[in-house]
Amino acid sequence: MDRIGIASSKIAKGNLILYNLYVVLLTFMFSLFVFVIAGAAVMLALILVGYIVDGMLPHNLLKDWQQIVSVCMSVLTAVVGFFAVMALIRNIKFKSIT
Repeated sequence: MDRIGIASSKIAKGNLILYNLYVVLLTFMFSLFVFVIAGAAVMLALILVGYIVDGMLPHNLLKDWQQIVSVCMSVLTAVVGFFAVMALIRNIKFKSIT
């Protein structure tokens, strides 16, 4: 989280408005990156579990898998969003500190 502020301050070079803009931009980009990587890992794990237990479960489980994937992605979105908001709160500045 501190790296976002350090990178933003080096890019903005003292301009408070640009600093806050870069904080929001970098936080969004990093959160999106983490969401895509973690989401791919979760989907891969769910697919592997689905193939492993395919013969042991009833055939109408396809509808349940959609709910499981939906819940997993919702929880992942909430966790990534929470950390993104915490990073924004930690790095947004309202007055210039020089």
